[in-house]
Amino acid sequence: MKILGAIAREQSKPFELEEVELDEPRSDEVLIRMVGSGICQTDAHVWHQKIQTPLPVILGHEGSGIVERVGSGVTALKPGDHVILSYQACGHCSQCLAGHYPYCDNALAANFSGARLDGSNGVHFFKTDEGTLHGHFFGQSSFATYALATERNTVIVPKEIPLEILGALGCGLQTGAGAILKSFKVPSGAAVAVFGTGAVGLAAIMAAKIAGAAIIIAVDVNKERLELAMELGATHTVNPSDTETTAEIKKITGRGADFILDTSGRKEMLLHAVGSLAPMGQVGLVASAGGDGIIPASMLTLGNSVRGIVQGDAIPQLFIPELIRYYQAGKFPFDKLVKTYDFKDINQAFADSGKGLVIKPILRISAVA
Repeated sequence: MKILGAIAREQSKPFELEEVELDEPRSDEVLIRMVGSGICQTDAHVWHQKIQTPLPVILGHEGSGIVERVGSGVTALKPGDHVILSYQACGHCSQCLAGHYPYCDNALAANFSGARLDGSNGVHFFKTDEGTLHGHFFGQSSFATYALATERNTVIVPKEIPLEILGALGCGLQTGAGAILKSFKVPSGAAVAVFGTGAVGLAAIMAAKIAGAAIIIAVDVNKERLELAMELGATHTVNPSDTETTAEIKKITGRGADFILDTSGRKEMLLHAVGSLAPMGQVGLVASAGGDGIIPASMLTLGNSVRGIVQGDAIPQLFIPELIRYYQAGKFPFDKLVKTYDFKDINQAFADSGKGLVIKPILRISAVA
C-alpha cells in the first residue's frame, strides 16, 4: 500500500514527507493507522547520527494509532483497537524469557538496525534505483501514516482517552516514571533528586510524588522548567548555575539523596550525582555521560551504586496501563508537557525541541489522513 512517511535522508538535513510503499503485515505483525507520534531525543540522536541507524530511514518510536489489520498469528489484537507503540524485543533470548525485555540480547538490532530482526524490511521506495529505505525503528517507524508493529511492542489503550497524545507514554515518559517506580522502587519517605527537567526528568518527578517520596529535588539551569517541576511534584529545586549542586543537595536532605536519576547525560553532572548520595544510595543513568565520565572507587565505599536504566525496566503492556490510570486519577498529568504539531510541520517540531521551546512535541499524523 502507499503511505506517507517522513524520511531522514541525510544527517541533520530536513525530513522529507514522501509517498513510499508498505508491505502487508506478516503473520506476526499488525498494521497500524497512525494517529500521533511523540518526538523523543533518541529520534534526534539518529537524525544527527550520534546513533548509527542507517540512512535513509523513517524514524518515530512513540506512536499511537488504530489497528487496521492483523497477521494470521496475532491473537491479542484486533482491527479497531486503539493502541500505542513502544520498544521492540526479540521475545526469546535469556533476558526476555526472564522478563527483562528492555535488556534484550538483541535490543540494538531490534530497535536500531532499521530492519526486522531477520534483516528484511517492510517499507520501500517506489523507485528501485533509490536504494534501501530503512524502517522498523523500535519495531514501528511511526513517523508515517501507517506502520507495521508486532504484539510485543503494541499496547491496547482505552478508547475514551485522546489517542493523539498517548504515544508519548511509549518511551521517554515510560523511562522516567519507570526508573522511579520500577528500577529504583522508591519507597515512601525517600529523598529523590532528578538531574534534568525534560520529558524524562519531569515524568520521574511526577512518579516520585506518586511513590510518596518525602523530598523531590529537581536540578536544572532552566528556571521555567524548574517552576514546572515544582508544579508537578518537586519539593525543592537546585540551579547549578547559581549554587554548588552537591553541597545544596546535602543541605536540603541532611544526609544525601537515596536515589538520583540523571537524565542530563552531562559527564560533569555524574560526579555531582554520586557525591550527593546518602550511604547505600543509588544513581541511575538514562543518558550517556560520555566516554570519560570517571567515578573514583572511593566514592562508592559506603555501598553506593551506579547503574544504567533502559526504558525504566518497564514491560509496556503492564506499565503503560498503570500510567494511564495515574493520568486518569490526576496523578500523572503528562498532558502539561505536550505541544502538538501537524505532521507536515515535523521539521519545526524538531527545531523547537532542539531549542528547548517545547518539552514533548507530538506529531498529529491524523492531520494528513
